[in-house]
Amino acid sequence: MTYRAPVAEMAFTLRHVAGLDRAIAEGMHGDLSDDLVDTILDEAGRFANDVVAPLNAVGDRAGTPLKDGVVTMPPGYREAYRAWTEGGWNALPGPVEYGGQGLPILLNAACIEMWNSAAMAFGLGPLLTAGGVEALSRHGSEELRSRYLEKLVSGEWTATMNLTEPQAGSDLSVMRTRAEPVGDGSYRISGEKIYITWGEHNLTDNIVHLVLARLPDAPAGTRGISLFLVPKVLPDGTRNTLKCAGIEHKLGIHGSPTCTMVYDGAAGWLVGEPNRGLACMFTMMNNARLGVGLQGVAIAERAYQQALSYARDRRQGRASAAVEGASAIIEHPDVQRMLLTMKALTGASRGICYLTAEAIDRAHRAPDEAARKVAQARASLLTPVAKAFSTDIGIEVASLGIQVHGGMGFVEETGAAQHLRDARIAAIYEGTNGIQAIDLVTRKLPIDGGTVVRGQIGAMRLVAERVLKEGGPAFGHTAPRLRETIEALDRATSYQLKALGSNRPDEALAGATPYLRLFGLAQGGTCLAQAALAASAAMKEGATDPAHPARIALARFFAENLATAARGLEETVTGGGGFLQDGALALAG
Repeated sequence: MTYRAPVAEMAFTLRHVAGLDRAIAEGMHGDLSDDLVDTILDEAGRFANDVVAPLNAVGDRAGTPLKDGVVTMPPGYREAYRAWTEGGWNALPGPVEYGGQGLPILLNAACIEMWNSAAMAFGLGPLLTAGGVEALSRHGSEELRSRYLEKLVSGEWTATMNLTEPQAGSDLSVMRTRAEPVGDGSYRISGEKIYITWGEHNLTDNIVHLVLARLPDAPAGTRGISLFLVPKVLPDGTRNTLKCAGIEHKLGIHGSPTCTMVYDGAAGWLVGEPNRGLACMFTMMNNARLGVGLQGVAIAERAYQQALSYARDRRQGRASAAVEGASAIIEHPDVQRMLLTMKALTGASRGICYLTAEAIDRAHRAPDEAARKVAQARASLLTPVAKAFSTDIGIEVASLGIQVHGGMGFVEETGAAQHLRDARIAAIYEGTNGIQAIDLVTRKLPIDGGTVVRGQIGAMRLVAERVLKEGGPAFGHTAPRLRETIEALDRATSYQLKALGSNRPDEALAGATPYLRLFGLAQGGTCLAQAALAASAAMKEGATDPAHPARIALARFFAENLATAARGLEETVTGGGGFLQDGALALAG
């Protein structure tokens, strides 16, 4: 079964969960209309379904062979990429002054989900180019912006992010790549970078590498890192002294080349201020972290669609209600449980990612500085949750998809295994999920003395109160279970802030990952409840869309079957740090 973009569900989540309708009504997005939103989503869905999705298995089988320094992309990629850029999809959120369409990041988030559901390896390259556009727009000189941005915005050229080195994974303080000033404003970059996504390929004439390196007089540690733009092809048309020295043989995303890049005195230009490269790079990384979270949603959606289709067709055993003959396995309660878990987790993570995108839009477009500051703080809080929770969900849902397929899921013939292989990297790159949890607890919770996270929890409470007042019998125990989850998050948040404020950071760090999971359950359950409330209101007004009662049932399933893990997660956050004292003893056993 191939992928079909769930355009209606995406549009509903954009409007009724993330708040796109409100933003449009406020005039935050200029003359953007509901009709234009629908048109864009419909066209993106058609392109994802018909052009990109057929490349998924092709890329997985063909890979990206390297020969004589040249990487050949899988069959069909070159034609699809050209059609994709000609359709204006790369330029969708780009700055208007450089040929972009200036459309909301929120709207583009739905499109990113589609491209990556259709073929994650294909969608990965443009995701990094978008981050490069933002980094260069905010930190590049006028000369660099005028030379490179238009072609990056259009997709005529692609961009990469070069951080990791063989000896320096997440710890960039030990990075060795050097940058020597030439005297004409350029630098000579020398060093080796690994895990460079789309570092070399045959889809575009030029690749713009954004490379972290050290200047000769740089201070030690991360404070001495600068960012440089190092193009594959120089402005005079000659080839720069850089090359792809190897391609990684990976568990998944075989259609995306993961390169070892060697810079041998390559010409580069400084982006931003000297020794301030991490601040510039984090602009790109934060953009990419939301994109990676959307990859988790994307893989989960595709895995769910395939498992649902298989469960409807596959006949095995006899369900209790069956009269005679084998039943479709979707009739068995345990298979229904797995499918509902897949769908609910996918919807919850989609809501979190779209909420994050909307906060980023407000941080850029809100009419006054105070509103922009509030939105930026909210986006900062939600970004690690969007990245980590959603990519964990991608893995879990893809694994459940294999389970629904049974033995056929374990063999490559059905394609179910590819989803799990592809999903696994998303929890690792752009900052591992453990790093996201550390970031959430140590940097984001203390923003403004905890007022930002308290405000977010307060917004969740308001939704739970609405469910209590407005939800009918179809909501079941959604309201009490959701309230219990939110209160567990509130107590865990108090514990974490107290541990940080009492100079007990290790206790906070010990519970960081379960805390992020708890946050995701509370926020994700709230998103599903918002969708259910909107569906209920539409039904009261006479709407007959069969998706509306399904939305209510899904919110109820999440609250009654998945959010119930909240209490255990709270106890792990507040009392599970004992391993800090006896962990070494346990590991030695």
